[in-house]
Amino acid sequence: MKTTIDIHDVLLERAKRHAKTRGCTLRSVVEDGLRRVLDEPAPAVPYKLEDGSVGDPDGEDPLKHYTWPELRDLIYEGRGA
Repeated sequence: MKTTIDIHDVLLERAKRHAKTRGCTLRSVVEDGLRRVLDEPAPAVPYKLEDGSVGDPDGEDPLKHYTWPELRDLIYEGRGA
């Protein structure tokens, strides 16, 4: 399959020299590099979202006294109608 990609000039020149010194094509260098990257195992540590909670986790829910329409109005307050 043919495709077009933008590669930084310096990186492309290095890849061409690499192919020439090893007696292979630029295509094979690019394909080999892609295979190596794609065959790498997934990171061992999954991303963990930081806790952005505010207030007392054991305290009373500050939203429990609102109805859904009241909460919706508060959320969209000042955003125009």
